[in-house]
Amino acid sequence: MCIVITPNVETGPVRKITARSIRERIPWAERIRRNASFRTLPPSGLHRRTVPSVTGLKPDESTLINKGGTAEANFRPFIIKDGSFFIILYIKEVMTMSSRIVVKIGSSSLTTDEGGLSMESILFFAGELALLRAQGHEVLLVTSGAVAAGFREIGYASRPKLLHEKQAAAALGQALLMRAYQNALAAHRLTAAQILLTRSDFANRKRMNNANMTIQELLKLGVIPIINENDTVSVDELKFGDNDTLSALVANMVRAQQLIILTDMDGLYTADPRKSPDAVKYEEILEITDEIYRMAGGAGSDVGTGGMRSKIDAAKIATRGGVPVFIGRVNEPGDMMKVLQQAGSGTYFATQLSSLPMKKQWLGFMSSPLGRIVVDPGAEEALLHGGHSLLPVGIKRIEGSFHAGDVVEVMNSHNERLGRGIVNYDEDQLQSVIGLPSSQVIGMIGEVNRLEVIHRDEWITLK
Repeated sequence: MCIVITPNVETGPVRKITARSIRERIPWAERIRRNASFRTLPPSGLHRRTVPSVTGLKPDESTLINKGGTAEANFRPFIIKDGSFFIILYIKEVMTMSSRIVVKIGSSSLTTDEGGLSMESILFFAGELALLRAQGHEVLLVTSGAVAAGFREIGYASRPKLLHEKQAAAALGQALLMRAYQNALAAHRLTAAQILLTRSDFANRKRMNNANMTIQELLKLGVIPIINENDTVSVDELKFGDNDTLSALVANMVRAQQLIILTDMDGLYTADPRKSPDAVKYEEILEITDEIYRMAGGAGSDVGTGGMRSKIDAAKIATRGGVPVFIGRVNEPGDMMKVLQQAGSGTYFATQLSSLPMKKQWLGFMSSPLGRIVVDPGAEEALLHGGHSLLPVGIKRIEGSFHAGDVVEVMNSHNERLGRGIVNYDEDQLQSVIGLPSSQVIGMIGEVNRLEVIHRDEWITLK
């Protein structure tokens, strides 16, 4: 997107404007995010490059320079007259050069109907990734398929159900999967590197930062990082959910401009299109609501573990971190480039948010809460809408065992999660001051580092 601000010659000079102020004036400007570029031009300069008047501006007559490189395409202009200036929003239909793209490919897209690894699919996706690289994009691949690729080779008749069987299949399958990717990408003179991660790697901030630094160095060297869950040591039944959540965490961690989640469905429908001929596809979703979740069914095939619901969970994490998401199908050569041109066969999930600071990302989506704090309606309002810290007076009860500096979840009286924060009290300290005003807290427990149970700077809203 490029935003052009030009003075209204009838009323005087342009006022200062930011992406936030544009969003306040234009609620539907959901695409304004960190990769928008701002230009302020005199009316004559703008009009000479296009047409004699702002109101006569035509989308096919503008070729604009964008942050990160150049792109020629059609632009949709939205013109808003606001006091002393016109705002002209050009919603760009192509991704800028040197964008960072995370692509997630699931098991069902990589394996045959019998469950083995499909070399034809590997070669196809390698070509699509190579095309993105040829267009100047940085590419990261989050891939599933280790268990699906390995279970027949190791001797199982069908996909294993027990954890130790999955881990054994993954131990062989990961080697087969990585070798196939490396050989396929080498045909395009591209190098791939393997990174295996678990949920605990994200829960530990030091390990997460180390993984991020490794990925940044690989991208700097022109290598394509291929990321998968470390299935052989994972617990809780490989709970990343066919790596959908993993792809969202990676996209947020590396501050990607786009997350592409590929599946065997061409987007999200109002019902399962394989069963209901009246199902209607969502082309774009501006907000992930409870209704959207109700539309999501279970897993779509026998070789994957992630259905549409897990993909929507991933989209919610990524968009909350400022990364737009595409969920859909890529079947023909050039389809992945079409995704970046807003012409993909799937559903787009927009985001109104800028990239979250790394600490907030870790706190909201990667940390492991060690307890729960249930608050009253007044504290809920203060946290969600007042921008305030959580004080002991607003707490109804606490659950779990935790110490100062641990992460806890905050719930309302209806057992709805409000968010997460870093607590400043040990569990036994907090238990003794529940419901007390701040003036009585010190008298009860003595000296504390902070009166706030959770400071607003160490809080993230998740509702």
